[in-house]
Amino acid sequence: MKFSQFHPTIKIRIVESFLSSAIGNMIFPFMAIYLSAYFGLKITGILLLINVFIGIALSFFGGYFSDNFGRKKIIVFAEVMRFIAFTVMMICNSPWITLPLITYFMMTVNTICWALAGPANQAMLIDVSKPVERKYMFSIMYWSSNISVAIGGTIGGFLFKDHLFELFIALSIVSLITVFLIVFFIGESFVPKVRKKEKLIRHASLMIGSYRDVFRDNLFILYALAIVLVMQMEFQLGNYVGIRLAEQLSEQTLLWWQVGGIEVAGLLRTENTVIVALLALFAASMVSRFKDRHVMVLSSFIFVAGYAIVSYSNNLWFLFIAMLFASLAEVMRVPVEQNYIASLPPEDKRSSYLAISGMGYNLAQLICSFTVMISAYISSAGTSLVIAGIGFAGVLLLLKIGPRLDKRVAETVELESEHA
Repeated sequence: MKFSQFHPTIKIRIVESFLSSAIGNMIFPFMAIYLSAYFGLKITGILLLINVFIGIALSFFGGYFSDNFGRKKIIVFAEVMRFIAFTVMMICNSPWITLPLITYFMMTVNTICWALAGPANQAMLIDVSKPVERKYMFSIMYWSSNISVAIGGTIGGFLFKDHLFELFIALSIVSLITVFLIVFFIGESFVPKVRKKEKLIRHASLMIGSYRDVFRDNLFILYALAIVLVMQMEFQLGNYVGIRLAEQLSEQTLLWWQVGGIEVAGLLRTENTVIVALLALFAASMVSRFKDRHVMVLSSFIFVAGYAIVSYSNNLWFLFIAMLFASLAEVMRVPVEQNYIASLPPEDKRSSYLAISGMGYNLAQLICSFTVMISAYISSAGTSLVIAGIGFAGVLLLLKIGPRLDKRVAETVELESEHA
C-alpha cells in the first residue's frame, strides 16, 4: 500500500491535520500556564474542567448531526467557527490589547468545534477508505500525529512566552487554509436519507434513540471499555506516575547528566515519542502477517506490563527498558485498535459510534484522577497494583471478546465488498 493510492480526501486530511496539530501544539498545551497567570490555579482548574465537560456533551451532538445531515456540512461549520475563534484570540493577545477572559471563551469555542467535527472527521476517513487500507491509513495518521505533537510542543516551549501573538497569526492562517481545502477540494462522503424537517424536540428524541442503539451494541461497548482500561496506563505518566517520580526519585546520574524525577518523566515521554515516530509508519506491515486479535491481545498485555513497571520502579534502567517495550507494543496496538473501531459501526450510525469511542480519552483521564486521589491513602505499591489491575482487566476483556470482534469485522468487510 502506497500513500499515493489513497483517496484524495484522505491525503488532504492527513496533510491538513498535520499542519493544524503542529501549530495547535505550539499553543494549547501551554494555555493552562497562560490562564493560571491571569486567574490563579484554582479558577484555572475549574475553567479547564468546564471545557472538558463541554467537549464531552457536544460530542453527542457532533455524532448525531454528522449521521443525519452529512459529514462535510458539520466539518465546514466547525472549521469556520474555529477560524473565527483563532482570529479573535490573535486580536485579544496582540501587542495592543490583552483580554484573557475572551481568550478563554474562544478556547471553549475551539473545544466545541473539536467536539462537533471530531466524529465527522473520523467517519469521513472511514467512509472513503477500503478495509484493506485502514491499518496503513491509521499508521500514517498516528505517526503524523506524534510527529506534529513533538514538533509543536518543542517549538511552542521556546516561543509561547514571548511570541504568542505570532503563534496565533500562524494558527489563524493554517485554519483559513483548512477551510479553503475542505470547501473546495473535499466532497461529501456520506449522504443521509432524506428526512422531512423535524422540530427540535423530535431531533432530541431521535438523538437519544440513536445513542440508545449504540449502547445496546454490547460488543462495541465492551470493546470501547476495554480500550479505555488499557489506554489509561499511558495517561498515568502525566498524572500519578509523574507525581510519584517527582516525589520518590532522588537525583541520579544518567550517562553524563544529573536527573531527578521530573526530568526522568520528561525523558520517558520523549523516548515514547521518538520510538513511535520512528516505527509507526511500518506498524501496519509488521502486524499484517498475524491475526488482528492475537496482535491486539499480546501488544496490549506488553503495553500494560511495561507501564505497570514504570508506575512502580525507581531504577532508571528498568524504567527506560519498560518504556521501550511499552512503546513498541503501542506501535503494534494502535493500527489494529483503530481498524476494529472503524469496522464495528454500521454505516448510517458511524459518527454516533465514533463519538462514544472518542469519549474514551475523557474516561481515561477520570481514571487517572481517581488513582491520584487514592494514592494519598495507600502505598505506591498498592497504587501501582490498582493501576495494573485496571489495565490487565482491559486485556482480559479483549481476550474474551476477541473471536466476536473478528466475526463482526469479517461481516463488515463482506458487506462493504458487496456495496463496492
